[in-house]
Amino acid sequence: MKQALLELMRMNRICRMVLATCLGSFILVIFYFQSMFHPVIHRNPFAPDVCCRKGSRNALQELYNPTQLEYSSTAVLHQMRRDQVSDTCRAYSASSRKRRVLTPSDLKHLVVDEEHEMIYCYVPKVACTNWKRVMMVLTGRGKYSDPMDIAPSEAHIPSNLKTLNQYSIPEINHRLKSYLKFLFVREPFERLVSAYRNKFTRKYNTSFHKRFGTKIVRRHRKNATQEALHSGSDVKFEEFVDYLIHPTTQKEEPFNEHWQTVYSLCHPCHIRYDLVGKYETLEEDSNYILRLAGVIDYLRFPTYAKSTRTTDEMTAEFFQNISSHHQTQLFELYKFDFLMFNYTTPSYLKLE
Repeated sequence: MKQALLELMRMNRICRMVLATCLGSFILVIFYFQSMFHPVIHRNPFAPDVCCRKGSRNALQELYNPTQLEYSSTAVLHQMRRDQVSDTCRAYSASSRKRRVLTPSDLKHLVVDEEHEMIYCYVPKVACTNWKRVMMVLTGRGKYSDPMDIAPSEAHIPSNLKTLNQYSIPEINHRLKSYLKFLFVREPFERLVSAYRNKFTRKYNTSFHKRFGTKIVRRHRKNATQEALHSGSDVKFEEFVDYLIHPTTQKEEPFNEHWQTVYSLCHPCHIRYDLVGKYETLEEDSNYILRLAGVIDYLRFPTYAKSTRTTDEMTAEFFQNISSHHQTQLFELYKFDFLMFNYTTPSYLKLE
């Protein structure tokens, strides 16, 4: 009797196993045929969850799940750029994440486009005037059609664009999770020289001469004339570098946005950017973003004259008179931008 009972229990176990196997196979068959008519979307593991706008795909979905396969190589390029940022943040986590929580004031450079569900972090001296013009067209509800019809001064009026710090905390979190986030970067020392040329060698920038030039002359020029102390209009690049690396400069106040690091302006170790555009491939990257937003048929990024652009050769000339010690100190200030955005150490530098 006992032997018969054990045999019966063994048969019951076998029956349950066979039943479970059949049921699992049946479910797999259902999913297989369902996927033939409704293919499963394979999401990028780093892509945030998004919900589509009614009846359409947003830019974030189009980036991670492109409908146009001819742009797959571009998508791979931008994935590599995202990986570079993530790898750098992980490698230098102790120093790159000194603050775990961002405050609204940290988000004042992030411009929001509600209609196309995009967020753009603007970086001065990286085509930000033209990108602000484009964002005004995108967010203007038909008020603007051609970015180049917008005066540069108008593009920089804060009230013409809405930034992320103007939202409530829940609204900020929702947009950071659901919108496509992008920024544009540039070789750090080219950007630095460009900022110096624009702010300290142009006569019309009297506000910068007064605010920063007079301070730089007073602190870093021996036997300065009264005229130089008063106007601050003839700051030399060597004096500008001395000002940047001086221990008290950033203790007194943060760097001005025109020479502040991209890392400090856009917080890429706290905000996961979906696209990192580069100044060196500005038009291609910009128009790719506009294509993702579905507006490329009527809006393209403005072309611009390159005759006055600060180049690598020009930057090298500015660094000729900077000592190796000061070059090393300056490189340390901008090291994260070099590493994070995959810019090689310039060959003209003489680092200690």
